[in-house]
Amino acid sequence: MYKPIDINRNNLTIMGVQFSDLKTLESTANAIGSNMFEGFNPTQKGITLIRDYVVGKITFAEFIKFAKEKKYV
Repeated sequence: MYKPIDINRNNLTIMGVQFSDLKTLESTANAIGSNMFEGFNPTQKGITLIRDYVVGKITFAEFIKFAKEKKYV
């Protein structure tokens, strides 16, 4: 079942997670939305992890490692 998430374009936040610009917020929101149809249940930690990967703060290898360790829960 689809569950809407809180996206605030004015404050540049998704579920309270801050983004630096609207482009990054929207691309992250699109990725999250697509994955939600596959059963992904977003959390603040998960959104932070995705954001950090999108902006280059963590590598893809780190992203996969954190996902396997379930750091997004």
